[in-house]
Amino acid sequence: MSHNTEVLRSLAASALQQGRGIASKGHRKTPQEPLELYDMEGCPFCRLVREALTDLDLDVVIFPCPKGGERYRPLVERLGGRQQFPYLMDPNTGAALYESADIIDYLYREYGGRPAPRRWLVRSLRTAAAVSASLPRASRGLRAQDSQVPEQALELYSFEASPFARLVRERLTELQLPYLLRQCGRDQWQDWVLPPLRRRLLDDYAPRQRNRIALMERAGRIAVPYLVDPNTGAELFESADILDYLDQTYGR
Repeated sequence: MSHNTEVLRSLAASALQQGRGIASKGHRKTPQEPLELYDMEGCPFCRLVREALTDLDLDVVIFPCPKGGERYRPLVERLGGRQQFPYLMDPNTGAALYESADIIDYLYREYGGRPAPRRWLVRSLRTAAAVSASLPRASRGLRAQDSQVPEQALELYSFEASPFARLVRERLTELQLPYLLRQCGRDQWQDWVLPPLRRRLLDDYAPRQRNRIALMERAGRIAVPYLVDPNTGAELFESADILDYLDQTYGR
């Protein structure tokens, strides 16, 4: 399937998320150590947690656990007693939780300093929306492929509903490559302007969100996804280029 077709299908998935996973309202308390999430990109229950993480502007280390994966799925069973996802571990408090609803409640209570938004409280509705968002992507981000193990986790600048970043997160999941997800949710109207237009029309654009500021300082512009691989020194924009890089560097 062509990359353009994959992008269109990913755009459809983003539309079905009904606006969740785009904007960041921020958190009241910053974790000293990154949270750890054992996750499958294509899992609708994992998606709910990632949407909340974007809303709260919380970075997280993702340990991909696709079906058939032997790298982190057995570890979750040893840690929590069963292979069920999502599974959150918080090294700051010692908390370890299954169940997306419990994880979301914990994140807003512990780091948001506020109750989870009302839209999270109707569990049947939010679950149905998350399931529908999985349909255009079929089995993408669900099944393991053989890969080489990196010495260090990769880094990905992303936000949950980005259709381009989703393609990269799916491949990272399939290849079972751990990565630090650096949230780049939108927090001002200028962030919603497409990067090419923003560069042409908004000369005075200045990001306010912390990882967007860091990305501007690092790469000279802001576009998502942006991959950093500390194992090779590679840094890349553009989902198609990142996918090629991951396959060539870590695929078998």
